[in-house]
Amino acid sequence: MIEILTPAQVDRARRTGALVGDILQTLRSRSDVGTNLLDLDRWTAEMIREAGAESCYVDYAPSFGRGPFGHYVCTAVNDAVLHGRPRDQRLADGDLLTLDLAVRLDGVAADSAISFVVGESRPAGSVEMIETTERALAAGIAAAGPGARIGDLSHAIGTVLGDAGYPINMQFGGHGIGTTMHQDPHVSNDGRPGRGYKLRPGLLLALEPWIMADTDELVTDDDGWTLRSATGCLTAHSEHTIAITEDGAEVLTLATSA
Repeated sequence: MIEILTPAQVDRARRTGALVGDILQTLRSRSDVGTNLLDLDRWTAEMIREAGAESCYVDYAPSFGRGPFGHYVCTAVNDAVLHGRPRDQRLADGDLLTLDLAVRLDGVAADSAISFVVGESRPAGSVEMIETTERALAAGIAAAGPGARIGDLSHAIGTVLGDAGYPINMQFGGHGIGTTMHQDPHVSNDGRPGRGYKLRPGLLLALEPWIMADTDELVTDDDGWTLRSATGCLTAHSEHTIAITEDGAEVLTLATSA
């Protein structure tokens, strides 16, 4: 289903997006050496509840997962990149952590992800990987607007990732979002310009370039959810929810303190 939101719904999406952005920045500020991933999940649940919102994850049970996700935020460390299920693990100096969060507030969802390095150490290539996903995300957003096609966004993202030398996995990518978290259209992280669905005002998209340092192959943890690089290499992931407007694309998931 491709959902076009009303102006009133887009306005509610702005509030949802700001909440997502603020929670992620709070979690980032609390992600210190020694922080337990289960504490990050607990803090997320508390912030969602205090805002009067609801989690898009805790009861989420798609075909690619094993039963309900059962947690409130995805926590992916180092070689984990997508759907990282929180577990009893304490962060170490130099860990590359990705936090991915989706919530629904007043009937509209928003989805965002950030990657950063914990502590003082900076493992080789970690900062460059994160910056590449951020540049690819910015390129995808810049390509979005009324009349553009999904392939234009995918091509912009893929050009940045490919030019930086990273393999590109086409299995998972961005997606439509609205009154539910995952909707059509799918937004691959590479593609051909001029192809696919034509963007219209009122469409919300979650764009999410993610990369693995030396492979495009994923493996799944025994938890049935956490996806890791097949070679054990570092990974990174950046995501924003955007709204297509008459004037272009508006990023909805920026933190209000940013």
